[in-house]
Amino acid sequence: MWLFGGAGSADRLAPGTGAGRKGLKNDALGLFSSVVIGLASTAPAYSLAATLGLIVAAVGLQAPIVIMLSFVPMLLIAYAFRELNASNADCGTTFTWATRAFGPRTGWMGGWGIVVANVIVMASLAEIAGAYGFRLVGLDGLAEDRLWTTVAGIVWIAVMTAVCYVGIQFSAALQRWLLCLEVGMLLVFAVAALVRVYTDAPPTALHVSASWFNPFEVTSVKALTSGLLAGVFIYWGWDTAVSINEETVDSTRIPGRAAVLSTVLLLIMYALVSTSAQAFAGAGVSGVGLGNARNSDDVLSGLGEAVFGAGETGVVLTRLLILMVLTSALASTQTTILPLARTVFSMAVHKAVPARFARVHRRFLTPTWSTIGMGAVSVAFLVLLTSFSGNVLADSVDSVGLAITFHYGLTGFACLWYYRKILDRSTKDLVFKGVLPGLGGLIMLALFVYATYVYAAPGYGSTSIDLPLFGPTGGVTVIGLGALLLGLLLMPVVTRGHGVALKLQRSLLPRRLPPHTALDSASRYLPADNGSGVGGDWYDVIPLSGTRVGLVVGDVLGHGLRAAATMGRLRTGVRVLARLDLSPDELLSRLDDLVEQTAHERGDRHGDPGPRRSQADEARGVTCLYAVYDPVSGRCSLARAGDPVLAVVEPHTGAVGYPELPPGPPLGVGGTPYQSAELRLAPGSLVVLCTDGLLQATAGRADGLARLSGVLAGDRTSLDGLCDRAVSALLPGPVDVDATLLVARTRLLDRSQFTQWELPPDPAGVAGIRTAVSKQLRDWGLEDLAFTSELIVSELVTNAIRYVGGPVQVRLIRDRTLICEVSDTGHTTPNLRHAASDDEGGRGLFIIARMTHHWGTRYTPTGKTLWTEQDLPSPDGRSPRAA
Repeated sequence: MWLFGGAGSADRLAPGTGAGRKGLKNDALGLFSSVVIGLASTAPAYSLAATLGLIVAAVGLQAPIVIMLSFVPMLLIAYAFRELNASNADCGTTFTWATRAFGPRTGWMGGWGIVVANVIVMASLAEIAGAYGFRLVGLDGLAEDRLWTTVAGIVWIAVMTAVCYVGIQFSAALQRWLLCLEVGMLLVFAVAALVRVYTDAPPTALHVSASWFNPFEVTSVKALTSGLLAGVFIYWGWDTAVSINEETVDSTRIPGRAAVLSTVLLLIMYALVSTSAQAFAGAGVSGVGLGNARNSDDVLSGLGEAVFGAGETGVVLTRLLILMVLTSALASTQTTILPLARTVFSMAVHKAVPARFARVHRRFLTPTWSTIGMGAVSVAFLVLLTSFSGNVLADSVDSVGLAITFHYGLTGFACLWYYRKILDRSTKDLVFKGVLPGLGGLIMLALFVYATYVYAAPGYGSTSIDLPLFGPTGGVTVIGLGALLLGLLLMPVVTRGHGVALKLQRSLLPRRLPPHTALDSASRYLPADNGSGVGGDWYDVIPLSGTRVGLVVGDVLGHGLRAAATMGRLRTGVRVLARLDLSPDELLSRLDDLVEQTAHERGDRHGDPGPRRSQADEARGVTCLYAVYDPVSGRCSLARAGDPVLAVVEPHTGAVGYPELPPGPPLGVGGTPYQSAELRLAPGSLVVLCTDGLLQATAGRADGLARLSGVLAGDRTSLDGLCDRAVSALLPGPVDVDATLLVARTRLLDRSQFTQWELPPDPAGVAGIRTAVSKQLRDWGLEDLAFTSELIVSELVTNAIRYVGGPVQVRLIRDRTLICEVSDTGHTTPNLRHAASDDEGGRGLFIIARMTHHWGTRYTPTGKTLWTEQDLPSPDGRSPRAA
């Protein structure tokens, strides 16, 4: 790894997971370079040389129209690539998009399909380049020797890997020269062939006929399908233009345009060359005829001397034609490394393969381990297969069609599913995001099934394997499906971490938000779509005493299982502290202590009991926003750690505001003490809490808040509908980190549901308050609770007068329970204890605890409040205890 400037010392891990944030060289390529790379990846000259004869053998003179029809499914899939890239310009392409649409397991299989196809093709192209290199210099004997062609193939893989390693711009510059030579020679060949047909026609020549472009002239559906199956694969490779999207100017638009433009240019080039070659050579089965099986592996080289003649110029042009096929194979070898390396790189960044493959060269800004590693894998594959049998290598190359149709079809379906919720937005969205990609996916699925059936014939290809249950089966199908099934076997291992983290995360979040008198609420949690993102965010709605309610959102640093476990620990801590009726600032202070204590305990376990902070502890740097809303007063008290988002929508005007809260440091990092702020909320106010993950797809926090305001302003839809609109507007696709949204619409408690009294510190007032409580309960129809409530009020008011003095306030609230609150100016919390038989006091709280469902104490700015909750009588009239 010290090659090319020192990869072992000069590379680093990708700095981020999002599109354009992985450390690759941004804005390095324009539209022209992207189109060049897309065209070069298909190896137009070699693809025609190796496939045109097979198509003619299948459909005869209708080969040109079959080649043109083969373009249709590729164009449909190119539109799928364009639309998905516009939403998420990630170099992982199918891997990333299928993960977004269907989950990490399907995404892994999409990435695996790309890896299988590219490794097989790169090994084949390298061997072909080696053979043509020998032919170019007249060493035809070595070109037929498997050992020497393998050695030459290894050399070519090493050279092209080095070119890709030293920079994308150098790769693009080399491709421009190679492609210009290739396309130039194809045009010279096509023009020369047509000129010969109409001026100096050979015996095999045919004039171009309209019947060549009529698919209904094909003799049978089977012949047409066979021709289409062969023709589709000569277009494969244009998606490299999208694989380099993160290194392209305007990465969300240019790569998609380059993909579509590449396929269109390939259509023009293939139609011209196939028509001119057929016009010159005909479809005969002898001589230079395109139907001659002896020439089916390379029809262009055989036609070179016939088209250009035996003169000096003809010899030079014939040699250039051979050089063209060589450069075509070399160019495709190099450009095959690009999508292969970047797919593996993206998979490593998203934790789908070992993180070592996510390293980027500091100087060249190219993937290091994924580039060299995939080059080494291709070399190993070439050596392994050629050491067994050339027939196995040949069948492996044929089997690549299954991997191609698999990952292309998956991309088409991913586009349809990914955008399914917005297809009714416009006709354009319906066509380009739904109909065309979906149709392309169906065609690719049909081709996959048909190819599997055709390739399974024992006589197809060079090898046949006797499988249990199936009997003799063509080696092409066995190798193709076997390679995909190998990925299926590896999938549970590599996706297990994501699945476990996501399952743990979801199990630790609320299954549903509890109904509450104080407010209506709705929430959305969006886990990151890859293993690198799952695990950090949480939200909660916590019922508190006195019909109050706590709202909280939080975001844990880090990803994976440890982050999910940390989130669960902090959520539990918040719920416990909230039930102690702590103020928001005090709750965050206690939670900060919990984080510090946990960090020290981890330090102790690692032999470092000192105060040094462990940067690996996900709890440090946690952001959290905690709010307590009181529906009796309409006041909301809030405090924050870090900078989560808080928005308030005024109910009458729909104006959206972002209240300024006192700043507070993230949990565990130290800093200024936390402070609470208080807001007065009108009934029907909308309170929105979310983590920064909701703004990740925007052009910054200000842009994200502006978009959020646009969703919230004047909204009168249901809270669930509002959540869906916010997610669709702010996160239309890529989710690289978790995102949490919590929305609440406040209510004021109806004045008929509560009443309160002010009492002087006079024992004589106890009898009066007992009478008032009894009367209020009769008015509410709660006579069954009168006795216990009088006893509770009497005990609490008497204690307040005896031990505290000062004014006393009594409040009754009828909600889902009967709440009794007694407030005084004291700051001492009474403790429940079991009185001894000879104690004169201490039994009051014990009796209250036995007669109520819950009881507790909370502090207020002027003292404290003791509260109790009693269950309401059941509808059948039985007492709560009896029920």
